[in-house]
Amino acid sequence: MTDDEFASVVGLLGREPRIAELAMYSVMWSEHCSYKSSRPHLGRFPTEAPWVVVGPGENAGVVDLGDGWLAALRIESHNHPAFVEPYQGAATGVGGILRDVFTMGARPIALWDQIRFGHLDDPQNRFLFSGVVAGIAGYGNAVGVPTVGGELDFEECYQGNPLVNVMCLGILRREQLVLGTAGDPGTISVLLGASTGRDGIGGASVLASASFEEDSGAKRPSVQVGDPFQEKKLIEACLELYDKNLVVGIQDLGAAGLSCSTSEPAARAGAGMEVDLDLVHVRESDMTPGELLMSESQERMMAFVHPDQLNDVLAVAEKWEINASVVGEVKPGGMLRVFKDGNLVAEVPASSLSEDAPTYDRPFSEPARQTDLWADTIDYSEARDVAESLLAILEDPSIGDPSWVYEQYDHMLFLNTVVGPGDDGNLLRIKGTSKGLAVSTDGNGRLCYLDPRGGAARLVYESALNVAMVGASPLAVVDNLNFGNPEKTDVMWQFTETVEGMSQACEALGIPVIGGNVSFYNETNGVDIYPTPIVGMLGLADPMPEQPPRLDRGEPGMDVWLLGADNPTNLAGSAFEKIVEKHLGGRPTEGDPGTARAIIALATRLAAEGRIPSMHDVSDGGLAATIAEICIRSKIGARIDYSDWRHLFSEDPHRFVAVAAPEAEDSIVAAADEAGVTATHIGFLGGSMIEFVRDDRVTAAISTESATSAWRGAIRNLMEH
Repeated sequence: MTDDEFASVVGLLGREPRIAELAMYSVMWSEHCSYKSSRPHLGRFPTEAPWVVVGPGENAGVVDLGDGWLAALRIESHNHPAFVEPYQGAATGVGGILRDVFTMGARPIALWDQIRFGHLDDPQNRFLFSGVVAGIAGYGNAVGVPTVGGELDFEECYQGNPLVNVMCLGILRREQLVLGTAGDPGTISVLLGASTGRDGIGGASVLASASFEEDSGAKRPSVQVGDPFQEKKLIEACLELYDKNLVVGIQDLGAAGLSCSTSEPAARAGAGMEVDLDLVHVRESDMTPGELLMSESQERMMAFVHPDQLNDVLAVAEKWEINASVVGEVKPGGMLRVFKDGNLVAEVPASSLSEDAPTYDRPFSEPARQTDLWADTIDYSEARDVAESLLAILEDPSIGDPSWVYEQYDHMLFLNTVVGPGDDGNLLRIKGTSKGLAVSTDGNGRLCYLDPRGGAARLVYESALNVAMVGASPLAVVDNLNFGNPEKTDVMWQFTETVEGMSQACEALGIPVIGGNVSFYNETNGVDIYPTPIVGMLGLADPMPEQPPRLDRGEPGMDVWLLGADNPTNLAGSAFEKIVEKHLGGRPTEGDPGTARAIIALATRLAAEGRIPSMHDVSDGGLAATIAEICIRSKIGARIDYSDWRHLFSEDPHRFVAVAAPEAEDSIVAAADEAGVTATHIGFLGGSMIEFVRDDRVTAAISTESATSAWRGAIRNLMEH
């Protein structure tokens, strides 16, 4: 806490705080819990739509899927804990996001990971990378929720501050929805799950609210320790409580632990609470009141139940072999009173811990470097070697085969996965219905460093196009906004520009933002990460296509179509400039709302009609990488026409490739004409070579075998050898 924040607490209470009270305010008013630097700007997001059931402010956002079905979606970061202790930091990130979703009454059905590290030629980065992947796999696999997709990136700016963002999707019936309220006075609070210990004291709340320095290893004891088997029992116990209508409300114990799970539900109910810390089941008997209130020990939930249903709740807990302790009672008024050893150790207004948290209207300004950065362009009057450039791009770990990661995840649990890892969007069925849920998570720090507003808007457009690739209409967004130190004016400018860009794109597409997370202070020794917003897009396909497009469905003789602009030449922010030119500069092409709407609608239509076996958006690596990935996954060659070599590597937005049998030509052209989108026949599949043709002459060619070898070995060779 700052001195001014301490003075604010004194003003609220009319006295100096007790030690336990100071502990509560310190975690609840932390950057991670209170959003004190970002809150003034987050209201810019569009959050309302007829299908939004629960928007920002609860544990997860919830949308209506029709026919009584709801979906719950949430994304969170565990960046700092994962840097301090990669396995447990990542594992507990998974555990926390699962609890956010099943707290709403939903059964978690899938996870996604968005992870970023420094370059893999550094052994420290390989250690962090392998530890994080193992942590996600170890927890997700053991708890029984599949990780079905995500994204990787490797950049120098993440060397001292890796990013670990995890998203979870759950489904529920409308009558199963539960909110995080304490209910009326007289309601009993029951602490469910694991025992409370000293692991995680100030973990997420403190680690994520300050910059890192060289001695970050000293913070290792602050990282929580997860137990996925305890979480699995807790999930099943809570879902049974919901089915039997035994809870008034429920709150998970994540960041800020008991401080959060008592104050926030009470504040939402406009009530107070009395809590007896002697009744908390613990692993260590000598914990102080402050430690008990701050601990972020995992696998814990606070359920609020009617007194006459208490025995039924305890019986469910006993059935699932989880601990259950009656620790408090909801009281009239707004005071939260905490007792230990018969003594009053805290007495504060419940709402003051969240609603009265400080808000900082931090100054921001466009950095002086921005104009020079945009002017720093490369002379491309001399053509580059297309084949050599494509191979270099394919063997870069940020673009190459991510299967070294997702092969460690069990992505077929529940047998709901229709389109799994490796494609643009993932598609999951809702069993017993015609519905499918599509999800894509997307981020691009380089793009947003060059142009935060334009880059953030493009991420929304790209993510929406990715769910369209499997036949779904975009429905809702959650976001994870990863930034450097908000006390720097240029970082706050990046943040405000990002929020504005995302908001404009969401408004243009009619997509609400139903929740999110802000992660500030992602800097080490004064070096900030690139502004790295992550967009998690949920789409609905109803009915779900019987044969959704996939990258591995190309066959000899199929035509290759480019839908969207066919002549972009801007390479600013592209993988080509990063990997081949080792350059970061220029201004990327901005997205266009009208074009975005048209291309997304066209992609959704073509995928849903079932006549296009393979579709792939043009993004990282440009058109050349898009074609190569289809060829690699389909084990086939291609012959592609082009007029300017820059067309092959530009990553300008609102474009995708469709591969189909020749007889589908009329339907593709007609659909494109109706949408007002340019459809260009650029080649066909066949043979064993990927050839690029200009003026009827093959100007560049690589074998599918060599492309596959480069792509498959991008991560695997560095990690296994």
